[in-house]
This record gives sequence, structure tokens and C-alpha cells, in this order.
Amino acid sequence: MKVLLTGATGYIGRRLKDILMDDPGVDLRLFVRNARRVSEAAKGRVEICEGDSLDRESLDRALQGVDVAYYLIHSMGSRGDFMELDRASALNFREACIAAGVRRIIYLGGLGAKEGASRHLLSRIETGEILSARPDRIQTIWFRAAMIIGAGSASFEILWNFVEKVPFMIVPLQIATKTEPIAVDDVLTYLMLAKDLDAEGDVVVDIGSEVMSYEDILKRTAGLLAVRRRVAKVRLPFPRLYIYIATLIFPVSRRITAALLKGVNCETVRQNDAADRYFPGIAPVPFEEAMRLAFREIENKQVLSRWSDSGGRLHDVLDHAAYPHEVLVDRTVRSFGDIPAASVFRSIMALGGEEGWFTYHFLWEIRGFIDRLFGGYGISRGRRSAGSLRIGDSLDFWRVADIMENRRLLLQAQMRLPGRAWLEFVIEGGTLVQTAYFLPHGLWGYIYWYLLKPSHYLIFSDMARNIITRAREFGKKEGGRIT
Repeated sequence: MKVLLTGATGYIGRRLKDILMDDPGVDLRLFVRNARRVSEAAKGRVEICEGDSLDRESLDRALQGVDVAYYLIHSMGSRGDFMELDRASALNFREACIAAGVRRIIYLGGLGAKEGASRHLLSRIETGEILSARPDRIQTIWFRAAMIIGAGSASFEILWNFVEKVPFMIVPLQIATKTEPIAVDDVLTYLMLAKDLDAEGDVVVDIGSEVMSYEDILKRTAGLLAVRRRVAKVRLPFPRLYIYIATLIFPVSRRITAALLKGVNCETVRQNDAADRYFPGIAPVPFEEAMRLAFREIENKQVLSRWSDSGGRLHDVLDHAAYPHEVLVDRTVRSFGDIPAASVFRSIMALGGEEGWFTYHFLWEIRGFIDRLFGGYGISRGRRSAGSLRIGDSLDFWRVADIMENRRLLLQAQMRLPGRAWLEFVIEGGTLVQTAYFLPHGLWGYIYWYLLKPSHYLIFSDMARNIITRAREFGKKEGGRIT
């Protein structure tokens, strides 16, 4: 079976890709915007097509010979009207599938009714309606899920951070709204089995584990974390202010936080029994077990994907060759002598997250707090894994744009800026070259750069020095020859 997987570098797609790769009956092709985000291990086992769902030509190439296509694309993290982008993308994808002779589209959307739905949920529903609007030409298996519980999911990280950090939780009256969470592994099982489903015509499959209120979810999460929490339900006079404050607590952007919190107003429980009829062999695990599995994945440092994996586009800093005079540069060069280059690179790759940013980490925290105030990510996102990075990973308010083993790490800024910024680490012989690049947007961009320029001397000089100091310790542990 020739299978096309879209969204293969996102939260669900990255995990589904690993499962499909191990299926001997599947010839897997990935459709991604940037092939550099696909792991080297996967590149040797799958076919990769670069393109965009809004570009019909690239879609036509990717869909040639495909039997089943997974549609795991959304525009929530994109600039502009994400609802309009979602509509255009779904329509383009459906028509390209029909033209290519694809027999089945499998889509994962949101659970709930259109009446009273948030813009985020409404967009998910509209996408499903568009994909399944031509049953005479192509079959659509449309899964609808509410809160997905798994290490790295946005819902899980919001829930975990809220319960862990807030001893007295002031919540809206809508906290009594019913929902039906489901473990990410169960979602993946449904998606995997859907490609072989023996069914005619379009099928809408609502999936979930148990019906519970959001208040139940908070209390049961507190029990799992072994913390005592009080919940006060109030009528919020200023809901936007509540979202603004919540953004400072949660590790996701204000836009995603707002979308998920507004979704609390809408009941999201199963409206059909299609999951039991078409997939009788799947018994979704209860909420507590789904949470324990997520905690276990974090404890074992085996988080395969995060909600932030698919957000934002990557722009290599080398693209500035077209406008070299506008790019501002701040470079620090330090020799590391006989310390093994591999140890220096390992020290670079350990930056951020729980390890922090050395002596002036508090300045990064202040910059992160300011970023959160303006709706950015801040540094609360941390990193997916303390021991590894891959292209596309989030690293506090950076995203990993490029990695060359023992040679280069390139980070692309995702904080709120009057311009575009990158931080690059390059190992050249026995020298560490650390460079900050900034492409200003207008006058404010230049003002911003020169106001922060004095702090760069402290932060970047300290960072380079401490990277080498830590590398020396790594070298000792690994038996490397150092001076």
C-alpha cells in the first residue's frame, strides 16, 4: 500500500510516521515543507517530497501512485487568518487526491458541535466537512478527538503546568463542561488501523475514553501529582485578562492558549458509536492511565514529539546572502585547545531548558518574561529532551534550524522581535565561533539591536567561555585529552 503522510514533523505525525515505517505492508512517502526536519534514520527508509498543501504542483507530485493519504495539517501556528488557510489547504488537498486517484483520505479533527464552537474547533470541523464533501469521488475517514493526553501535547502541558504551579485555581464557571480525553497511543492505533478499514463511503468516527468535566480533570490530575489544590469557580468579568495571565503560566503561545481555553465553553463528547462498531478491538485507556503513560515517557526521556514541533517555518541564516548589508552581526571567537570537538559540540547541544544559559540566565528569564507579556513563547517551553536536539525542535524561545554533527548548531529566534534573528555555533578546528545575526525590520529593529548590544558582550562572552568549561568536564569524563 502506498501511503502519503502529511504533517509528518508535527506532534501526531511524527509518532505515526514511526509506526507506519515499521509496517511491512506500507510503502511510506512523507509530504513536508522542509526535508531537513526529517530524521536521518527516517530518510533512509521513506520517500520524501517537499512542498506545501497550498501549492497544487507539489501536491500532485507527492500524490502520484498513492492509495491512502493522511491529512494532519493545520494552520494554527501560521500568520494570517488560520481558518481561511485551513479551508484553502483542505480544498486543494481533496481535489489533488481525486485527480491522483487516491482512494482514501484519513483525517484527525476536533470533537464537538459547530454551535458555540471556538474558532479553532470550528476550523477543524470545517476542514473535515471540506475533505469529505465529495463521497462520490473519494472516501474520507474522519476521526474526531477532544483533549489528547500524551507527553508533549499542548493539552497535557497546559494541564500539567496549571495544576503543578497554581495552588489556588480560579477557573471560569464553564469548568463544569463535559469532555472526553484520550491517550495519544490510542489515537495512533485508530489512525493506523484506519488505512485497512473495510468500510464503504465516508465514515465519521468520534473517539474518546471516558466522559468527565474539566473540573474532574483538574482534581484527578492533582491527585496524580500528589498535590492539594483548591478550585474556585467564578464568572470571569474580563476573560481576555484571564487568558493573558494564563499565558504567563502555560508553556504555549497566547494564540494556542486562547484557542484551547475558549474551547472549554463547548462540550466535546462523542456523538456516535462508530469507534465501537468499526474498531471493536480498541479499548481506550482511562484518563489516569493516559496521564501515567505521559509522565513515564517524560521520566524515561523518551518524548518523541511536542506540540511545538510543527510551528513556524525554518529560514537558514545563509539566506541573508541576498541582503548582506542589512544583517547585523555580533561574533565571539574562542579557542578550546585540545578539548575534543565532540565534547564542545555536546556542550553546545546541552544549552537551554533545565540546564539554562549559564551566568546570565536571569537576563534570559527577564527577556522571556517580556516575550510572554507580548504573547510570545518565553523560555518556559524548555526543550523536548535534555539529551538531544533535532532540526525543528523548540529550545526555549528558539527553534533548531540546522545541525551538523560536531560542526554546527543554528538556532532561529521565535521571540517577539522587530526583525529576524539567529544564533549560530560553529566549530572550526580548535576554535568555537559563536555568532548572533539580526535582520532588522525598520527603524525599531535597529534601535532594538543597538539598545541590547552592550548586554551581548556579557551574555555571549560568558556563554562561549562556559560552553568550553563544560566541554572540558565532558572531556574528562569521556577520557579525552585536554589542556
